[in-house]
Amino acid sequence: ERPASVVKELVENAIDAGASAIVVEIQRGGMGLIRVTDNGCGIAPDELPTAFLRHATSKLRTEEDLGKIGTLGFRGEALAAISAVSRVDVLTRQSEDAIGAAIHGEGGAMGPVREEGAPAGTTIRVADLFYNTPARLKFMKKDSAEGAAVAGIVQHLALSHPEVSFKLLRDGAEVLHTPGDGQLLSAVYAAMGRDFAMGLQEVRGCGGDVQVSGYVTRPLNGHGTRGRQLFFVNGRFVKSQLLSAALEEAYRNRLLKGKFPGCVLHLTLPEDRVDVNVHPAKTVVKFVSDKTAFDAVYYTVMDALDAAARPKAPEKEEKPFYRTMTAQEFRQQQKPEPEKRPLGSYTARPAAPARPVR
Repeated sequence: ERPASVVKELVENAIDAGASAIVVEIQRGGMGLIRVTDNGCGIAPDELPTAFLRHATSKLRTEEDLGKIGTLGFRGEALAAISAVSRVDVLTRQSEDAIGAAIHGEGGAMGPVREEGAPAGTTIRVADLFYNTPARLKFMKKDSAEGAAVAGIVQHLALSHPEVSFKLLRDGAEVLHTPGDGQLLSAVYAAMGRDFAMGLQEVRGCGGDVQVSGYVTRPLNGHGTRGRQLFFVNGRFVKSQLLSAALEEAYRNRLLKGKFPGCVLHLTLPEDRVDVNVHPAKTVVKFVSDKTAFDAVYYTVMDALDAAARPKAPEKEEKPFYRTMTAQEFRQQQKPEPEKRPLGSYTARPAAPARPVR
């Protein structure tokens, strides 16, 4: 549909390849150039042409895998669709290989595989998007809008996998860089800013076979829209009215009127208890038990908010002075101690001069 769709597919492939560092570069909002570089497992040279065939995927091994999908991509359509409307270059090398392989394609026609030096991992370069489909090209928005959409996609991917370091370069300028230290709050801080991160509190709990963890905004830090309600199911960003309703129900009578809670919540459940294959963009999922998912989010968030609202007794070392001493004791403590002289060091003051007698 747009450059952001290309970035999403390529970065998801990099995550599925086991990458720990991913660099995304775009020019002119992604219309001129998209380059995604990762340090994942790479692609075998003899499999490069196959990777660009429709419905060719290495992520499903058996028929039963369709019922428990654990990867972000699995249909085998992304590279075929991208190469059909752009000029594509792939440079890849597996860690056990001494030399890498490269392939070039235009408009869906892929050239021969050639040997080429390359670091371990894969680099995919997509240039001149929609150059051969002017009908689609005229529906693209301004470069700034397309670039913002790409930034949003990378932001969601960075929050879904805090163990991966993401870097986004937009027309040569770095606009996003996450540390990849595995700490969700570090990714939130880098991707969504200091102000949002400082207004969060941690939540953690479970309901049935659904594990819930992440961060929610404090009741006094509500937002004017639902734009900062981010949900992830098994490492996949999803849009869910069910989960949003559960979150807002937990905040009932806690927020100012017209304000909405924000969150970065991860739900983890068995792969066969959720269907991720109900929407082409894979942003909508269907739970086997909606009630279990709703209750897990609702009770986890509500319990965390209730715990934060309970008054806590101050610790001894944190008590201010006015609760541990009287005003007289405080004034006495502030008086400077008289200077002490060692014995034998007393010196007599000189006598005052005699006043003249008239």
